[in-house]
Amino acid sequence: MSFNNRDYDSIWCLENIESILSRKHRDLNSAENSLLLLRKTLLTNPCPPESRGKVWKLLLRITQISASKYIQLVERGPSSLDEKIRHDTFRTMTTDTNFLEHVSEDMLIRLLNAFVWENANCSNLSSSLTYVQGMNVIAAPFLMTMPEMEAYFSFSTFVSTWCPLYVHPNMKGVHCGLRLLDLCLRSLDPTLYGYLRGKNLSASTYAFAPVMTFSACTPPLSELLQLWDYMFAYGLHLNILFIIAQLALIRTELLKSPSPVNLLRVLPPLRAKEIINLTVSLCKNLSSGLYDKLVRHAYDESVANDLGLRHCSANWSDDQDDTEDLPAYMRDAVSMRK
Repeated sequence: MSFNNRDYDSIWCLENIESILSRKHRDLNSAENSLLLLRKTLLTNPCPPESRGKVWKLLLRITQISASKYIQLVERGPSSLDEKIRHDTFRTMTTDTNFLEHVSEDMLIRLLNAFVWENANCSNLSSSLTYVQGMNVIAAPFLMTMPEMEAYFSFSTFVSTWCPLYVHPNMKGVHCGLRLLDLCLRSLDPTLYGYLRGKNLSASTYAFAPVMTFSACTPPLSELLQLWDYMFAYGLHLNILFIIAQLALIRTELLKSPSPVNLLRVLPPLRAKEIINLTVSLCKNLSSGLYDKLVRHAYDESVANDLGLRHCSANWSDDQDDTEDLPAYMRDAVSMRK
């Protein structure tokens, strides 16, 4: 039996990731070293689909999964936001037949209602978290990648720990992300930025959905899952640069078009490998101050305040280098560009 280069690369990746996942650790330091190796492996090789669920849970640092807890939440039935949830779930990834074969609307409804119930009586930051439009799309890749119960805890950890400001009722993190997208584009490609602004196009007019859903609204799902492998390995803030990379891939067409808004109504299909390669370069070309704001914006309200975003609406249509206070998974993200 013979293999071409692509086959060989896939086998090499599988052996590497599987060997990392099978490691036994006696202390925290050795476990962190394995996570570092896992991230480096994902930087150059796609994750095998059969290992993706386990890889995501490790990168998200999921420490506890309780079947009894999830069952109790589901048994509470429809939450006060059930009608709003159902208004969105039936529209989730309806053009992706593979998704529809593996993920039912009932799974989405149960997961999202459970999230509402869990956060209904919390006393910390997540007390202000609830269901907001777009969460159905964020939940979908988790359900595609792992069993429902594991998907719930992974999704819940992601939105409540990694990006609480994205799912806050006023979506301050999303608006901050849009502002940062404009600032990053102006820094990285002033010509394209100026052309789009001259056509009255800012990120808020063409990128609200991909920012809010971490690009999960843009097909195909198979390419999105590869982007999320990379995003979980190096930080969700990279989604802003994913979108800029997508603009770079159609830059010539945008600059030639008298109405670029027509090209931006729906971003072109995701091309994960090209987007990731561009993103690596984009990271290194941003100033440290702007990059740090990018890293912090999904959970640190001071970034939005620094950018003058003190009053944000949840309407769909609508410099510091110190990293000691960053959570561990975000310190990893800052170190990526060094």
